[in-house]
Amino acid sequence: MDRSVKGKPLWPLITLRQIHSDIIRHIESAPGEPLVGDGMITATPGLMLGIQTADCLPVIVVDTKHHAVGVFHAGWRGTVKRIVEKGVGEMIRCFGSRPGDLKAAIGPGIQGCCYEVGEEVRTKFQSQFGYADHLFREVKESDPVREKYPLLFLTARAPGHGELPPKIFLDLVEANRQQLVTAGVPKENVETSPLCTNCHLELLFSYRAEKGKTGRLMGVVGIQPSPS
Repeated sequence: MDRSVKGKPLWPLITLRQIHSDIIRHIESAPGEPLVGDGMITATPGLMLGIQTADCLPVIVVDTKHHAVGVFHAGWRGTVKRIVEKGVGEMIRCFGSRPGDLKAAIGPGIQGCCYEVGEEVRTKFQSQFGYADHLFREVKESDPVREKYPLLFLTARAPGHGELPPKIFLDLVEANRQQLVTAGVPKENVETSPLCTNCHLELLFSYRAEKGKTGRLMGVVGIQPSPS
């Protein structure tokens, strides 16, 4: 089969069976069988590394000095496992990258306006990051029935009414931006998309908004081969 366009060879697209882990694969050539993980790095020109998302974040890191790239799948589980921070570390280890030379892009994902999580998620972040409290915001949930008929909800607890717990929202973009900066990437070298997948179903896929019946976005990066 001719895998070329106008005489130019097509770049193989390499993807992963993603499992919300911190597993990062060093790709030197197209693998013969599917790989499991949530991050890939390479210094091999002519390969396309692709991460699929539908609320989670695609994070691309580029080292233009050493001609190396990485792409990472960062949902809350991967983020709390520091996949992006570890990805920068792997690029340093494998390619001699210097954090100050790296540039990063955080693609569209669910934003802090919509990413409601449970208390257990906040607890996991607080156990890992000293800045965790800045990643979350609380919104007090109102209940029109309780407000109209407060006597129906009287309890023995002070102040006398059982209150609904607040909703908790996670800023996943800021969590990953902070990891990149902590790893040494200059903050001015980190670009973030303002698009929220949950808010823009006309443009993007959202696993949460579409209740699992949706497509996938793909964040892709590669290295252009030198002219022969």
